[in-house]
Amino acid sequence: MADICERSNEPLGSLKAISKQAPFVFGCTQLKVPSEQLKKLEKNINISPCGVAFVKEGVRKGILPRMLEEILETRLMVKKSMKEHKSNKTLQRVLHSRQLGLKLIANVTYGYTSANFSGRMPCAEVGDSVVSKGRETLERAIHLVERTAKWGAQVVYGDTDSLFVLVPGRSREQAFKIGAEIAEAVTSQNPKPVKLKLEKVYQPCILQTKKRYVGYMYESPDQEKPIYDAKGIETVRRDGCPAVAKDESCTLGINSMSF
Repeated sequence: MADICERSNEPLGSLKAISKQAPFVFGCTQLKVPSEQLKKLEKNINISPCGVAFVKEGVRKGILPRMLEEILETRLMVKKSMKEHKSNKTLQRVLHSRQLGLKLIANVTYGYTSANFSGRMPCAEVGDSVVSKGRETLERAIHLVERTAKWGAQVVYGDTDSLFVLVPGRSREQAFKIGAEIAEAVTSQNPKPVKLKLEKVYQPCILQTKKRYVGYMYESPDQEKPIYDAKGIETVRRDGCPAVAKDESCTLGINSMSF
């Protein structure tokens, strides 16, 4: 979302609507872009993969890009503070709640632009552009990873803005090195502010389906003891049967971990 909302600011509407040179429905209002204005903006327009035109930042920076930029930068600062104060559990909980709140605000911004019925300022063109641009960026990253022979890596899962990369036969140290190289390569092939970060290495890991995985997490190469991390499975969900959660915990050996 940062890519389309940061580099391409004020939307002009879809190319089909603009080409008709007549008023068209745009969000909760109507818009008409004169042909003279289009000629002046010819070199300052970005086109999203779904065919929506946006003026560049040099012409005018939109409200959404300004807001999202501040939210994302603040969240990075909070996450950095979390890494620097790992020993303070109380502060960790406070900072985690703050970064999660900032993440949710940034995420719902996309949904807010597509809320035609309940939203107060809908603009489906922005929402469609976010989805199409995110998919394009993700697919380009997947192709880069799998076509680079020196990494010997395979993308086993990719959704929205994240990748799970398998590096078979490599040690944890090698996995961190390869992960850092992948993050740097993907970041360099995309315009600012798109950035891929290496968050963690799992060893071992069970990836069941989308957003359902569990493993021992390492956040840095010098980390000696892993952290048990589970997402979306019965051991951490609250909508399932307690007996299933207990059986799965015993199967995974959570209660018998001796770290």
